Amino acid sequence: MIKETTRITILPIIIIFLLTACNSDIIYTDSVTMPQQTWSLSDIVDFTAPIDDTTCISDVYFTIRTGSEYPYRNIFLFVTTTSPDGNKMTDTLEYYLADEKGNWFGRGAGDVHELNLPYRSMVFFPRKGNYNFTIRHGMRIGDLKGVYDIGISIRELNR
Repeated sequence: MIKETTRITILPIIIIFLLTACNSDIIYTDSVTMPQQTWSLSDIVDFTAPIDDTTCISDVYFTIRTGSEYPYRNIFLFVTTTSPDGNKMTDTLEYYLADEKGNWFGRGAGDVHELNLPYRSMVFFPRKGNYNFTIRHGMRIGDLKGVYDIGISIRELNR
């Protein structure tokens, strides 16, 4: 009887420890939901990531969730990164969301498909402060239907 009580009280502590240990590499994560599941060309997504540790190496990912209304198998993104000292860098990126036959990459259930898009690997943030990431789609259509949300994740690499 005493062994069962001890096991029951220790189990939640172990679960909490494992959950916090699994998320310890995430430096910053956020997402923006698109109104009416449509990403308008005028909708510029803006993320501000506070960076305190200038010694760690990180990976930066975008996450996009789309639905069956999304009409293409790829997406172009214009990403501008602004460092705390005001330096800017703009990238034009193309990501494939589905193969030639229309099979979606990533994971999904029902109508929703989620895909992590690698942006930068082995990133070193040289200054403490806020790094700003602005994203807009670069497709040739003004209103991009079927985009539910887009997010960013900055993860510290294991040392």
